[in-house]
Amino acid sequence: MYDRNILKELISTNSLKFGDFVLASGKKAKYYLDCRQITLDSVGAKLIGEGILELIKTFPNLPQAVGGMSIGADPITAAVITVAAYNNIPLKGFMVRKQPKSHGTMQFVEGPVKKNDHVIIVEDVVTTGGSALDAIEKVESIGAIVDGVIAIIDRLEGGKETFANKGYKLYTLFTIQDFNVQ
Repeated sequence: MYDRNILKELISTNSLKFGDFVLASGKKAKYYLDCRQITLDSVGAKLIGEGILELIKTFPNLPQAVGGMSIGADPITAAVITVAAYNNIPLKGFMVRKQPKSHGTMQFVEGPVKKNDHVIIVEDVVTTGGSALDAIEKVESIGAIVDGVIAIIDRLEGGKETFANKGYKLYTLFTIQDFNVQ
């Protein structure tokens, strides 16, 4: 059963770092959220899977699949579809590559997602939303329908507004305000 307080404590203790950092967006920051410390931990993965699945169950229609940009979204996807299976909820996962493989099917999107599937993009941390928008573009190029983005944490630096301006909604388990960080 999802325990938001335990997940928050795990993030505070293991993921939140202070110092001088450059983010994937290119922005400079005084704190960094290394969510792989949680998404690649058995307890953290279970809690993230439960929390995201709880959010998904509030949607008017359940999506057919969840996924996002490799490599950050891969453990999140695995956690969500595993928890879904334990709850008898049919949910597929997919991965979005930055570059297609140079062999085999040479696809950007890997996994059993197909045209007209309703999907959710998952993300660890949203700053500007750039990574998730890249995933959205690639998933929509195969004909899937993106019903929204779910992130573990929103840094509250414009990502939510960027998604809204493009017609997508951002759902989160936390915002940076939950950790009393300015």
